Amino acid sequence: MGNRPSVGVISDSPLQRHNLQAALTTYGLKPLINCDPGRFEGLPAEQVGSIGCWILELENEDAWPDFIDTLIARSEAPILFGLGTAPERHGEEYPRWERRLFAKLTEEVGSVEMLDSAESLQSLVQPKAHQPLPLPESIRRNTLAESGQSQQPVERIWVLAASLGGPAAVKEFLDELPRGLPVAFIYAQHIDANFSSVLARVLARHSAFRLKEAQPGDQPKYGEVLMVPVQQEMIFDDKGCIEFKSTPWPGPYGPSIDQVMLNVANHFGARCGTILFSGMGNDGAIAAPLLRAYGSKIWVQNSASCANSSMPDSVQATGASSFSGTPRELAAHLVQDIEKTELLKPSR
Repeated sequence: MGNRPSVGVISDSPLQRHNLQAALTTYGLKPLINCDPGRFEGLPAEQVGSIGCWILELENEDAWPDFIDTLIARSEAPILFGLGTAPERHGEEYPRWERRLFAKLTEEVGSVEMLDSAESLQSLVQPKAHQPLPLPESIRRNTLAESGQSQQPVERIWVLAASLGGPAAVKEFLDELPRGLPVAFIYAQHIDANFSSVLARVLARHSAFRLKEAQPGDQPKYGEVLMVPVQQEMIFDDKGCIEFKSTPWPGPYGPSIDQVMLNVANHFGARCGTILFSGMGNDGAIAAPLLRAYGSKIWVQNSASCANSSMPDSVQATGASSFSGTPRELAAHLVQDIEKTELLKPSR
C-alpha cells in the first residue's frame, strides 16, 4: 500500500490540535508531531526533518510573529495554513472543512487514503460457506423474468459505496442476495483504477448478480451491479443511460461518493437508496442528508463489522441513516424491504 505520508500539526489551540488529529486519523494518518509553537523549538532536528507536510493553525498570530520564519528555517516540508477553525465535528459544515483539508494535503503529498491492494482483493476468493437468502414468494410471483432479463425500467436502484475494507463487505453483502431479486446496483469504490477489473471478477464469484464496469450507454438492470469508473465522472441522461464526463470526479478521490449519490438521485429520485460500507474519511456525509430529505433510504454498515468505520460513522452522525447492520444483516433487510413493496402490488 506504500508508505503513509508523515504529517506534523502545530497550533496554539488545544482544541484545534485535537480536531486536526481526529480528522487525520479518519484517513489512517497519525501526526508524528502535534504541539503548540512554544514546544516546537525544543524538538530534535531528526524528528522535525522526518515530517513530509506541516499543518499550521494559529488563533493568536500576534503572539507568534516570527514562528513561520522559524518553521521554514528548520524544515523544508510544505506548510498548509489558513484552513480556519474546524467546525463542530457533527455539524453540517464539518464534512466540507475536512474535505478542504484533505484536498490541500493531497496536493502536497499525494493521495493519503489507504486503498485495498490487488493482494487483498485476491484473498477474497475462497469457497462459499453457505447458501444465499431465499427469494420470498411475493417477489417471485411479481418478478417479470429472471434477473437481468426484464426490459422494463428499473423501479429501484441502490448505490453501494465503500472505501478501505469495502470489497470484503460488499462481497459478503452480494453473496447473501438471492437470484431474481428485482434491484439494480451502482457500486462506487475508492480503489486504484488498475484493480477495477480484478475487483469485478472477485466480487462476481459466488454472487447471483452480474458485475460489470459501467460503460457509456449502459442502463441499470435488475440483477446487475454497475461499477463506477474511478477516473471520470459518471452521470445519467434523460433516458437513464450512462454518460461519462471528460472531467474527473470533484474532490481528492475518485469516484466521489457524494457526487455519485447526487448524480444517481438526480435521475432516479426517491427510487434510489444508498448503503455505505467500510471506509476511511467522510465521503457520503454531505449527500446523505440531502437524499434522505427527498425520500431516499440511507443505510450503513455497523462499526463493529467494518475494517474502518470512519465513512459509515460519519454518515450515521448526520442522522440520515435509518438502518445499520453487518453486511449479512443489510442484505436481509434489503430483501425484507423489497418484499414489503412487492406485497403492495397486484399479482402479475
